[in-house]
Amino acid sequence: MIRYFENPEIDYRKWDSCIANSINGIIYPYSFYLDQVSFGWSALVLNEYEAVMPLPVKIKMGVNYIIQPPFVQQLGVYSPYPITEELLEEFLNAIPRKFSYLNISLNTFNPLTTKFSDKVSRGITYELDLIEPYEVIRAKYSSQTIRNLKTAAREGISVVQNNEPISTIEAFKIHNAKENYNYTPEHYNVLKRLAYSLIYKGLGTTYTAYDQKNNFCSGIIFFTSHKKSILIFSGSYPSARKNGAMTAIIDKFIKDHSGQSLTLDFEGSTNKNLARFYAGFGSKECVFLQIENKRFPPIFKPFANIYLWLKQLT
Repeated sequence: MIRYFENPEIDYRKWDSCIANSINGIIYPYSFYLDQVSFGWSALVLNEYEAVMPLPVKIKMGVNYIIQPPFVQQLGVYSPYPITEELLEEFLNAIPRKFSYLNISLNTFNPLTTKFSDKVSRGITYELDLIEPYEVIRAKYSSQTIRNLKTAAREGISVVQNNEPISTIEAFKIHNAKENYNYTPEHYNVLKRLAYSLIYKGLGTTYTAYDQKNNFCSGIIFFTSHKKSILIFSGSYPSARKNGAMTAIIDKFIKDHSGQSLTLDFEGSTNKNLARFYAGFGSKECVFLQIENKRFPPIFKPFANIYLWLKQLT
């Protein structure tokens, strides 16, 4: 039986045990992660936490809705047991009707072929298996990636691993955000708290690149669990576009972790140039589904559609 739980009703110990033992486990659905990116999140739970589905809920102007929170690429159903399409449908159909709008991403282990929602789109991520020796992995780099590494070496770029995420976040705010990201000051505060808490737990780290004069060029924040390291966030100064610093960081991470039972998840991108950059390390494209469902009463649908359309423009 699938039950809906408000946040205070969720048994965090049982919840995190389910996530820890899930065959499709990942960092995002742990309670300590959800608490920071989606305060007051709710959940669907099968029996005694045999399978779970986090619901990042919000209320605005009296409307209850579920929407993908920041710094979370995938959610959906998690379980220590195989997840069938039938089980996934049961979970989706169990989402209470009080939620008038849903816009969430499932995970790569959640199969769905039936028409559950108004809109189903394909999300893309790129993953690289690091089990092979570094030399074998590097041999699969694209010619552009190799050129970038040669540029980084020529420019004297050095890469170090440390636990200081602020430089990376600030570089992004100043030089990378531009008009393509609608991050608010609170988003950056959430990211800072998230980064420091995961570093404290031993689940996060930062790699940073410096030039010959020891000036910061770029940095990447990685979160790791379930034998998967996720490139959660990156930030660069304009100089990094020319000196190969970002390529050098990823290559260093791969070199440090090659030969291990670990997957590097680049978190994908809708930007074709960035997707090509990730693929240049020999990573493979993986698909997860994004679903949108409008469940407003018929009389409110025209107004709701206008509101959602205007929200996309802001």
